[in-house]
Formats: sequence, structure tokens, C-alpha cells
Amino acid sequence: MSYDCAIIGGGPAGLNAALVLGRARRKVIVLDNSQSRNAVTHASHGFITRDGVTPAEFRRIAYEEVLRYPSVAHQSIQVTDVRRAGNEFSITTEDGASVTARKLLIATGLREIFPDIPGLSEHYGRSLFNCPYCDGWELRDQPLIVVSGQPGVFHMAKILYNWSKDLIVATGGEDVLTIEQRELLASRNIRIIETPVTAFIGSAGKLQHVEFADGTQLKRSGGFIAPQLQPKADFQAQLGYEVTETGGIATSEMGKSSVPGIYAAGDASYVMPSQLIYAAAQGSKAAMSINMELTEEEFAGR
Repeated sequence: MSYDCAIIGGGPAGLNAALVLGRARRKVIVLDNSQSRNAVTHASHGFITRDGVTPAEFRRIAYEEVLRYPSVAHQSIQVTDVRRAGNEFSITTEDGASVTARKLLIATGLREIFPDIPGLSEHYGRSLFNCPYCDGWELRDQPLIVVSGQPGVFHMAKILYNWSKDLIVATGGEDVLTIEQRELLASRNIRIIETPVTAFIGSAGKLQHVEFADGTQLKRSGGFIAPQLQPKADFQAQLGYEVTETGGIATSEMGKSSVPGIYAAGDASYVMPSQLIYAAAQGSKAAMSINMELTEEEFAGR
């Protein structure tokens, strides 16, 4: 099968791009393995008209809307390889089938790598999160902990102070705070603990205590973790596009990569903040750019 555009990834970026391209009467296929990063989250926030929607319901509504357009197809399958084939791209899926497309949009998102702390997986998405703007409101005025050994922990603590004044920052012993930052946090009664966290303790996903390597436990009812983020899919070796220092696909403002015909949107280009509404907007911009490029080629007789 040959398409105007193949979209790898069915999150908000890929699906919004499919919507725009479908409305432009472009023949599009969305290839998605249905393993979204936010699947464990109880609700998604900050997207107008969809505030509080579950990730599963968001995807259901999105596919219902996108697939109303007869030129849009969808396959729930893993992409295993992507190659340039002349002026097109050849995409191979895990069942050995292949499709070709004139343009390629990579919208595969990011993979989270968390510290190996007992209890983290049981509480993540219920009382432990990674985005204050997404879940800070639900934890407002509660005793919280920020667990991060990354330089952004100071920024995270300052932002969270808007939602709760009862904060603890656990750096795991990493030297990521300057003297000035430590003094500023202390002036707001934000306690800094260098001892590594060894367990999150609670029931039914609700955090109750945080345990540290020295055996002490502190009562906390929620918190925020800063995972390491990596691109979920990496086709750089096959396609040769440039990547950023953070590992995302380097793109222009409209989603064009350094390789003609290849675009990226959403978390695949690793543009922060990582939120639904940002990803959807990037998907829309990339789709408009793709449609314009296809139109220019058709008017030029290519």
C-alpha cells in the first residue's frame, strides 16, 4: 500500500496530524503499537475540553474522530524498520508487511526510565507523578516529596511550592543544588534530604510513607519523580536525521527534520514541556507543513 504520509505513533501528536491530513484529503496511515507512555496515569489534565480524561478515553475519542475521514487508515502494530526507497519511504511492521509513503512523520514519543525503588511502580500514576502542571492540583496542600538527582530538581521544587508548602526534596546524594539554591529552599522551609530513597510505602496506590537508606520513614501522601527520558523509537541509523543533545529528532518550527521528507512531532522531537496540548499542536503544525510540501511537489509535476 502506498500513502501520502505514514505516521509512526498514535499519541496526541500523531493523531492530530492524521486529523489535519485527513481533512486535507491526504491518504494517511497511522502505525501505532498502542503502548502509550501515559497509560498508567489515572487522568490527563490541562487540555481544554478534555481536562480529567483518562488516556484510554482520549485515544478512543481521537481515533473515532480521525477515522471518520475515509483517507485515514490505522494499524495497531509495531514498526520494526524504516528505509528510504527512492523518493519514498518503506516501513516494515512486525508481521513482515510493508507500506510505502511519500512523507514520514515520526511521533513515537519518549520512554521513561525510573530509579529502581521498591513501591514506585505501584504508586506511579496514582500518587506519584512527574509533571506538576498535569497532577499538582490533585495533590494540593498535601505533604509531598520531590525525588530527583537531576539539575532540574530546584525548578521542580519552586513550581510545586505553588501547590503545597509542605515539601521535601530528596536528591539521593547527588550534588545538583548550589549553595544559593539550598539557602533559598531553606528560607521556604523546604527540607533537603541527601540520603537515598529506598522504598515507597502505601496501599492501593496511595502513598503513606517514604523510606530512606538510613532506615528512617517520613509521612508523605504524594510526590513527583524525575525520570530519565529517552526516545521510544530510534530510526536515526537507518534514516540519518540529526538529533538534539537530549536525543530527540532535531526539527524546524514546523516539524521538518534535517532529512527531506521526514518530520517529527510531539515528544519524538523532545520539546519540553511534555504535555498533550503541546504535542497535539506540534502534530497539527507538522501536518500543515507536510500537506504544503506535497502540494508544492504536485504543482511542480513531481
